Amino acid sequence: MDRPHRITLRFLSEPNHAEHAGRVPGGVILRWIDQAGHTCAIGWTGEYCASKFVGGVHFLTPIHVGELIEIRAQVIRTDGADLTVAVDVYSGDPMANTMHRAGHCVCMYVARDERDQPRTVPPWKPGSPVEVALEQNAVRLAEFWVQLDQEMENRLKWLDEQRPSFVSRKVNA
Repeated sequence: MDRPHRITLRFLSEPNHAEHAGRVPGGVILRWIDQAGHTCAIGWTGEYCASKFVGGVHFLTPIHVGELIEIRAQVIRTDGADLTVAVDVYSGDPMANTMHRAGHCVCMYVARDERDQPRTVPPWKPGSPVEVALEQNAVRLAEFWVQLDQEMENRLKWLDEQRPSFVSRKVNA
């Protein structure tokens, strides 16, 4: 069975998506990104997938109430139980039929079995030069994320070692 490696979600931004100035905040856009990425990952794997990492989020232009939103998600790499998905956000005037890129990021998901253990995903192979470039970018990002994670763990370990000095101080009431 051939599974889709990309999806597109389309909808209008609504007043409940926006803050008081009529702009959609980044947190709402992040939710849309994760929903599209997650839907794409599940569509490819046919399995439950958990979010592992969302990185390099760029908000390029504001999104306003009443705009047509288009979220494009596509698999750009598989590796064991990991699945990397590129997500692009477009918005525009639905009456003028014009869209512009409003944001993008890369998400990683992990396929999980019924016992919540990692499960190997079906391999994805790039089919065009653009997909080859996206896969190469995903490999570089994965290497960067490992380094970033190691640095963060070292920093958190250092902070944990400093905590006794903060806890042992007496506060005068």
